[in-house]
Amino acid sequence: MARYFDVHPVDPQPRAIRQVVDLLNEDGLIAYPTDSSYALGCRLGNRKGIERIREIRHLGSDHHFTLVCRDFAQFGQFVQLNNSRFRMVKSVTPGGYTFILPATKEVPRRLLHPKKKTVGVRIPDHRVAQALLAELGEPLVSSTLLLPGESEPLTQGWEIKERLDHLLDAVLDSGDCGAEPTTVVDLSREEPEILRRGTGDPAPFE
Repeated sequence: MARYFDVHPVDPQPRAIRQVVDLLNEDGLIAYPTDSSYALGCRLGNRKGIERIREIRHLGSDHHFTLVCRDFAQFGQFVQLNNSRFRMVKSVTPGGYTFILPATKEVPRRLLHPKKKTVGVRIPDHRVAQALLAELGEPLVSSTLLLPGESEPLTQGWEIKERLDHLLDAVLDSGDCGAEPTTVVDLSREEPEILRRGTGDPAPFE
């Protein structure tokens, strides 16, 4: 059974955040709120957790997992970003964007796109997600909580707990954070390519 944490969306309780991070450090899998819907998350080194995400979402080997980072210092450890790309990304983050970029050697091979050697990265603009990342001290490997056969992600913590109770270790509920996913921009080529339109304004990359 998943532990349930009712967390304030603006001022998350430090004790609850610490308890969730303890579960993550014990290789737990959690559902947590972001600025663009709920997501599944686990530690970077949690091989079983990553497989659990694949199983819950029925994901193939070509799925781009996202490294959810606290800030640009963390961001830069895991992706290769030239000056022009850096300025482009910095102008719109934190916020509702996921960027596909060439990965550094810090990213485990199992998280890379098998052919392109790229990975998704983002910096969320959400107090609970930021509190988690600050306490954890490393990125969360994440994927939108969109279940197989459904067109929109789950938006209510209590429903996530009810439906995925036996598949997760914790659910952080901070209220409805919307059902629209991030805007996904591929910056791994010469020209930016918008792969999905979502919460982030795509105009800067068109």
